[in-house]
Amino acid sequence: MTTYDFDLFTIGGGSGGVRASRFAANLGARVALAEGAQMGGTCVNVGCIPKKLMSMAAHFHEDFEDAVGFGWQPGHATFDWPTLIARKDKEIARLNAVYETGLAKAGATVLRGWARVVDAHTVEVNGARHTAKHILIATGGKPTRAPLPGAELAITSDEFFHLPVQPRCAVVYGGGYIAVELASILNGLGTETTLVYRGERLVKEFDADLGNHLAPEMQKKGVNLRLQTQITRIEKTAAGCAVTLNDGTVIEADCVLFATGRAPNTAGLGLAEAGVKLAANGAVAVDDTLRSNIPSICAIGDVIDRVALTPVATSEGMVLAELLFGTPGRSTNYPLVPTAVFSHPNVGSVGQSEQQARKGGTTLRIFRSSFTPLRHTLSGRNEKTLMKIVVDANTDRVLGVHMVGPEAGEIIQGFAVALTCGATKAQFDATIGIHPTMAEEFVTMREPV
Repeated sequence: MTTYDFDLFTIGGGSGGVRASRFAANLGARVALAEGAQMGGTCVNVGCIPKKLMSMAAHFHEDFEDAVGFGWQPGHATFDWPTLIARKDKEIARLNAVYETGLAKAGATVLRGWARVVDAHTVEVNGARHTAKHILIATGGKPTRAPLPGAELAITSDEFFHLPVQPRCAVVYGGGYIAVELASILNGLGTETTLVYRGERLVKEFDADLGNHLAPEMQKKGVNLRLQTQITRIEKTAAGCAVTLNDGTVIEADCVLFATGRAPNTAGLGLAEAGVKLAANGAVAVDDTLRSNIPSICAIGDVIDRVALTPVATSEGMVLAELLFGTPGRSTNYPLVPTAVFSHPNVGSVGQSEQQARKGGTTLRIFRSSFTPLRHTLSGRNEKTLMKIVVDANTDRVLGVHMVGPEAGEIIQGFAVALTCGATKAQFDATIGIHPTMAEEFVTMREPV
């Protein structure tokens, strides 16, 4: 019988890698995890957590303005970027420690350094080789840059969270969730912000009504939107950068931020040399059991380019740990993964979009409502909330629930439970709403559109 140093060797200390390693260790496996950067990966360091904290900060200026309609007379508020960054960094450092402590408590060995796969059962870290029965690739993804002249002058989301000075004027390039989130943060904190996107609809991976509703709402808040437009080049100037668009417009900005996509982070890992099959974009190709073509090498999270969300990576981590060392049976329900975009206003979604359902040939009933939230009847803000339900007309089963509006993610999370349980529209209708709330609209829509 072959003896290995470890039962599981995980490369990557992000959410998925840490969860898989902790679960495996708790199931009795001998586990090692290698990470060359801060623990927690993208989500903790340059993703979910700092983004949400900065999004919260960017909401306050509207709260101060809205308070006037409720009788408050707030004083003159000022914002200090370095204070926010320092406070954010302190919280991130705390979480880094929490991740590492959690691994240690579970009994996993943490190796600080960059790892490389040597063969089906060997990993090298800092020149030392370690053998393992199973190797897990959990190295996440990384931002990509649009291939255009002057692209090196732009930053990505990785650099955004460490800017020492608040940009005075920024151009954000992209129309997906990262683009609309970071553009909303910059705009909300007082930066003159232009969002440039080559497509005709924001967040195109979501239901079309959500992107169509989001665009004018972002414009109302002050974001300058340039849809169906491309950046052709970026040039260095004394004041920052000159950004030239394909219509000839030139925008002067001191910050250009690319949010044009992400790619699986597999470069330099030695995977191809070890015989692991990779997709054209570098993603590790895995089967339904999260194994690559080399059975001892598995992969989870953004590096497999399936559903690039932190809760999905952690779910896959638990599924894999139990498959390898426990009792198989847990699964990741990909079709019903709920998600939120922390743009201003927020976007929330679970289940199928109308377009996905129609593409599958399903006969649908669509319920949609757009209204002014109660808060803004006194604040005077011209903001509309959108809610939408997609229903299978033959079975009455609710296929998708979608929203643009305040706290969309918090609201959609509960409806994700309902969809996971197979809820029907009749059951939605039979549910008593909490009045007055926005969420009650989902159980009071009666007439299909």
